[in-house]
Amino acid sequence: MASLAGLDRRPGFFGREQVRQRVLIWCFLAPSLLIFLAYRILPLLWNLLLSFEEWSPYRPARWAGLDNYQEMLFYDDVFWQAFWNTLIFMASAPVGIAFALGIAVLVDADIRGRDAYRTIVFLSYPLMTVAVGIIWRWMYDERVGLINFVLRALGLIGEPIAFLQSFAWSLPAVIIASIWQILGFYMIVLLSGLQSVPRELYEAAAIDGADAGARFWRITLPLLRPSMFLCFVIGMLNSFTSFDLVYIMTNGGPGHATELLVTYIYKLGFVQTKFDTAAAVTVVLFLLLLALTWAGNRATGGDAGAVERG
Repeated sequence: MASLAGLDRRPGFFGREQVRQRVLIWCFLAPSLLIFLAYRILPLLWNLLLSFEEWSPYRPARWAGLDNYQEMLFYDDVFWQAFWNTLIFMASAPVGIAFALGIAVLVDADIRGRDAYRTIVFLSYPLMTVAVGIIWRWMYDERVGLINFVLRALGLIGEPIAFLQSFAWSLPAVIIASIWQILGFYMIVLLSGLQSVPRELYEAAAIDGADAGARFWRITLPLLRPSMFLCFVIGMLNSFTSFDLVYIMTNGGPGHATELLVTYIYKLGFVQTKFDTAAAVTVVLFLLLLALTWAGNRATGGDAGAVERG
């Protein structure tokens, strides 16, 4: 403490003690920054350069300008199918957040066995995605699947539905599995947000005559905005990176009915060896994710993630 008090009295920006502190800080930061530069920044820059080249492992690179983007945007129907599927996948995030908010409100109430309910809902999140995909493949199975069995037992359908082999049902089926997997994470985040709301606000609103609905819309939802924004961002990232779930359940099929941009990038790069086109699709995916994150931040007030100054 004495040394800190002494630092405040040292004049000049480039005092010897301050220089030594700055050097020490950079020495501690340097290993992490070098790793971040090597594994994050440089691959991003190389991917951007590759998207403007014609390149494959079997021939030297050649500058192609915007050819990859032109081919992708104007001549590639699969790209547009994957693009719209990704947007639909992403649009399912608010649905999952709404379900999780309802569950969080229920298990936040003073009900019997609420800890058990929280545990049951959260159990889906720690499961490996591969296991989730296998479980839901069995659930959707046309011959022995639980969902077809229940629907037929209730008399809702006459013939079993081939969910994962259907052009109409395959994408909703995968989306439901994805929501189920992340529902527990949403619930925990929103539950933490609910428990941070001061109870005095509810008591004051009740004294003023506000009913439960008014308290929810006027107090709970506005104060949950940072938690909901976090869920929204995580939901978007989950939508953009659900490669393993789609790969296990449908591999992008039937046809390209469940193809996402991330699975299409994998197929372009490692199945068709079109690394340059895959790099161009990756740039589009990055820009789309950046734009949606910015829009989500603006929609929730524009200050989510900001650091408060003491």
